Amino acid sequence: MPAPPHALRGRAAVLAVAAGAAVSAASASSVMDFAGTHSAEAGDIALLANGEAAPATGAPDAPSTSTPATPSMPEPVIVSVVDAESENAQSAMLYAGTEINTQREIAEEQARRPKVSLPAVGTFTSGFGMRWGAMHAGIDIANANGTPILAATDGVVIDSGPAQGYGNWIRIMSDDGTMTVYGHMETLDVREGERVYAGQKIAGMGNMGFSTGSHLHFEVLLNGGTQHIDPVIWLAQQGIHLAGAGSSESSGFNPFGS
Repeated sequence: MPAPPHALRGRAAVLAVAAGAAVSAASASSVMDFAGTHSAEAGDIALLANGEAAPATGAPDAPSTSTPATPSMPEPVIVSVVDAESENAQSAMLYAGTEINTQREIAEEQARRPKVSLPAVGTFTSGFGMRWGAMHAGIDIANANGTPILAATDGVVIDSGPAQGYGNWIRIMSDDGTMTVYGHMETLDVREGERVYAGQKIAGMGNMGFSTGSHLHFEVLLNGGTQHIDPVIWLAQQGIHLAGAGSSESSGFNPFGS
């Protein structure tokens, strides 16, 4: 075929150059895209290896003013001041309620206690008054050796130990100034200065001192221990009636003890 005209050869050269430029540009773009992607992936891997979140591939977010949490630096736990104050208030209320309940139980127990108690269970053998030509300032209640002797009132022990004629005695001063006296006991369970309550065991019945048998000699003195009163009358005033009282004192018969 005949050679193309000169003008046609020039146009072909221009098209060839343009085509080559386009191919070169496409190749360069592919290389840059690959490099950028590779760089981003490498950065992501590096961030993930350090325990940090990978950056988003979309549009960049606004810069953050706080440091992101990592396994070595977890998010701080924030305790509300209001919650702490509420917990303290609840604890204080619980403590106050427990204390009030304890005091109420103590008061109820004290209210259930007897104000006055019969000092011993047994047979009434001798009363208050003249006996065998001498004043018998108490009453006698006989029973087996070791029978419990109980405090007749609440009070403080002012004597507990040996005493002439009584063998052993215990004297208790109550809060209202009434003194009760217990004599001839075999054993003593309380000491001087100890506080006792009505109905509490303070001794074991015995036959100590001037006595002819196991019994309790019991006296009651008013006005701080200065004035004797018939214990039978005093017990009756407190609502306690002693069975057999008054049956033997007129004859002075005392088969169990004095």
